[in-house]
Amino acid sequence: MNDVHATLKKFGYPESLVLETEHWCVLLRPQQVTLASLVLCAKSGVSTLGQLGTDGFAELGLLTARIERALGLFRPYDKINYLALMMVDPHVHFHVLPRYGQAQEYGGVSFADSGWPGVPDLKSCTAMDDASRVRLHAELLDVFRRAG
Repeated sequence: MNDVHATLKKFGYPESLVLETEHWCVLLRPQQVTLASLVLCAKSGVSTLGQLGTDGFAELGLLTARIERALGLFRPYDKINYLALMMVDPHVHFHVLPRYGQAQEYGGVSFADSGWPGVPDLKSCTAMDDASRVRLHAELLDVFRRAG
């Protein structure tokens, strides 16, 4: 991709990339609100959903189904939330948060969903060391490939 906008860069593109399609990038969220939190970011530099166009919306429908299959392969979640706030980062993107009623263990660390069963708490994140983040990224790459 030639013209990478600031929102993609902020969320670690291309290093955090899990899946890229014609109109979207799925990225491992740097701060893990819940285990396997992602960012689904439009590749175009648009700032409103209405600017995506029909092709972007059509691909969004297919991509959300793939995200849900992949996250379910990674581990069963109770709910999934897509938050499109765009208050700080202006380009169209969704925070994709698998929600778990029980804390999830990964790499010897407990990931609690502090907002469960209500609204997710975006300020409550579980710290991961670099090795665990690399391992999680690799596992998600694999499940997204299998969910294809």
